[in-house]
Amino acid sequence: MLDMTGKVVFVTGAGSVGEGWGNGKATAVLMARQGAFVYGVDREESALEGTSKAMAQEGHGNWKYKTCDMTDSKQVRSAVCECLDRFGRIDVLVNNVGGSAPGDPVSMSEEAWDAQMELNLKTAFLGCKHILPVMERQFLSEGQNGAIVNLSSIGCMSFQDQGRVSVAYAASKAGVLSFSRAIAIAYARKGIRVNTVVPGVMDTPLVSNRLVTQLGVTDAQSFIQKRHASVPMGRMGDAWDVANAVLFLASDEARYITATQLVVDGGMTAARPAI
Repeated sequence: MLDMTGKVVFVTGAGSVGEGWGNGKATAVLMARQGAFVYGVDREESALEGTSKAMAQEGHGNWKYKTCDMTDSKQVRSAVCECLDRFGRIDVLVNNVGGSAPGDPVSMSEEAWDAQMELNLKTAFLGCKHILPVMERQFLSEGQNGAIVNLSSIGCMSFQDQGRVSVAYAASKAGVLSFSRAIAIAYARKGIRVNTVVPGVMDTPLVSNRLVTQLGVTDAQSFIQKRHASVPMGRMGDAWDVANAVLFLASDEARYITATQLVVDGGMTAARPAI
């Protein structure tokens, strides 16, 4: 089950912010555990080093990585070419790059808006732009199917009443959902499935390394406990919850699933506060 032996998986945002397991790092390692050849990219060398260390500790030799800014088409093309030179093919693309910035339309600068669109939406576009032709060639010449899994967020599905506002993040992550569905239909007869994983509030290094700083939180532990309590299941998910969802949608077990999204949020988007 969920065997990825022999498949080549291209993971963007494959590093992790700080110590611990981020979504990209966990996804890359899980794919390797399932037998895949994994090619990971991240714009930070230090982030990739943590993933490489984990791969080495587990004895996964079929791992290659490259620093790459996924908002830069030339860098993306170069990384795709290097992956093909190393492994000869690409069977799965995981678009995992993203991040949030606070602000409403009045308070947010145009530059911040544009940066969010590039980080959260353009990165998925460029990954697909350069890898879809590879997958299509493989289908036409070998009959081999491809799979793309994009990462969105429940931040585009539900919103905090009198809480934090992140309009650009919401809009860009909603764009990922529609982008994925449009590609899925366009390539359904070309042997390529496209789906989206939609994480909720997750307990990853992003919380302690970026979000706490961004929000000016003085009591990180209380902030984290509040996030746990906000979930109907009583706890945040972690990177492995996301990675397992990605693995399923990328696997042959999901061969009849395309143009859909898998929400990984502990029930959060279905809940409402007690009155």
